[in-house]
Amino acid sequence: MLDKNIKIAIDGPAGSGKSTIARILAEKLSLIYIDTGAMYRAITLKALKLGKFTKEDIISVAENSQIDFDGGKIYLDGSDVSEEIRKPAVDENVSYVASIPEVREKLVVLQKKMAEKKGVVMDGRDVGTVVLPDADYKFFLTAKVEERAKRRYNELCKKGIFKDYEEIKKEIIKRDKLDAERECSPFKKAEDAVEVDTTGKDIETVVKEILEYIKKGVK
Repeated sequence: MLDKNIKIAIDGPAGSGKSTIARILAEKLSLIYIDTGAMYRAITLKALKLGKFTKEDIISVAENSQIDFDGGKIYLDGSDVSEEIRKPAVDENVSYVASIPEVREKLVVLQKKMAEKKGVVMDGRDVGTVVLPDADYKFFLTAKVEERAKRRYNELCKKGIFKDYEEIKKEIIKRDKLDAERECSPFKKAEDAVEVDTTGKDIETVVKEILEYIKKGVK
């Protein structure tokens, strides 16, 4: 039987499918889903809206913002920003915001607190290495950059946002590089994480693969 206080960490680059897969896993296992990347996006969105984008301003935004999750949605200061945080302007600036040590420290403390007394499926870029280093299960999702760019392109098109595929691909490569080279909590695979390549696989297949791995480890 699955422990209801189980901690599952899912990391991976943009477009690897981690958020969608983590959300579905949480639903199937009756656990809380926490999208850590959405939290950095929320801070980025607020800073952009305020027109305050110096390092000091962004730190202030992080220190004076309330972030909550409910029903699969993310709320910033009481407002649902689930759709807004996925806009291109946020895509282009979130890596910079996430590279600021003071912002990461603030959000990591909040993320750890969210997972203290309940079972969670948490996804991001440093969950298995920094936020939940003692997670019961760790997965690292990957996919070829061409496929990740295609997924993002299709996602934007469905929302009526049309952007050049090659531009999206370049931005993904740039973000991967920035996140991997940042000094504070660099993006990398945890040594004990199970790597899952999602290239050419549909969501259902990947979810099934991860669930089978988890079931094998349940005592």
